[in-house]
Amino acid sequence: MKTIIYYYTGTGNSLWTSRLIAAELGNTTLHPMAHMNGDALIEAEAIGLVFPVHMWGVPSLVLNFLKKIQQEPDRYYFAFAVNAGQVSRTLIQLQNHMASLGLSLSIGVDIVLPSNYIPWGGPGPAEKLAKLYLAAREKIIQVIPAITGQQTSPMQKGPLWQRIVFTALYKLTYNMIPKMDREFWVDEKCNGCAICEKACPVSNIVMAAEKPTWLHQCEQCLACIQWCPKEAIQYGKKTPNYERYHHPEITLKDIVKDVKVNDDVIL
Repeated sequence: MKTIIYYYTGTGNSLWTSRLIAAELGNTTLHPMAHMNGDALIEAEAIGLVFPVHMWGVPSLVLNFLKKIQQEPDRYYFAFAVNAGQVSRTLIQLQNHMASLGLSLSIGVDIVLPSNYIPWGGPGPAEKLAKLYLAAREKIIQVIPAITGQQTSPMQKGPLWQRIVFTALYKLTYNMIPKMDREFWVDEKCNGCAICEKACPVSNIVMAAEKPTWLHQCEQCLACIQWCPKEAIQYGKKTPNYERYHHPEITLKDIVKDVKVNDDVIL
């Protein structure tokens, strides 16, 4: 079965997930949503969508991407929502959105991985992270036969209280997200390397006087703060004390193809 996976990633969790799915499926190609205009949809029997949950729902980048791609109702669609334990109603939301475009989402899988949302703290101890990676890997392997068999199943979802509370918060904050980048700032460690500018999937950062400036089109993926080699980018008051995170099997070169690596850049 020829398959295309479109993924959206900031710090690597969704890219790692996409690679695992592709390895299990075989005959699968990966394409980043952030750099696809939608017109380049390659012929395939199945289309996978892999993305992080943002503010307890589907990121606007994913919603906008789906509006651009060629609408092919006869294709088999599946999705993986990567989150830190708060999938809420995300996959149901995605299914409804796709239905409005005439597309049927057949399988929606909840994948729990370490949190990259550093404003609320670091990713946690290494033992916890290792357990999450193992559990995610096992879950992906378990669901692959259903995808290869082009089966249909109910969307995976969070508990009722999540679907009530977090869905309300998603609706409340959705239009605020682009300007939430006002909380970013840089400290004295910034050396103007511009990795943050290159890592941003939506080109929301430009360098001015060798310092990053945010343009208020943010997705809150946190690629900028998490990939900064100097840990010079901060968000709010607490992040100087928090550990940075990106998936350990994903490197900066996976995110930024033309990055120039020197002794100051840790992949």
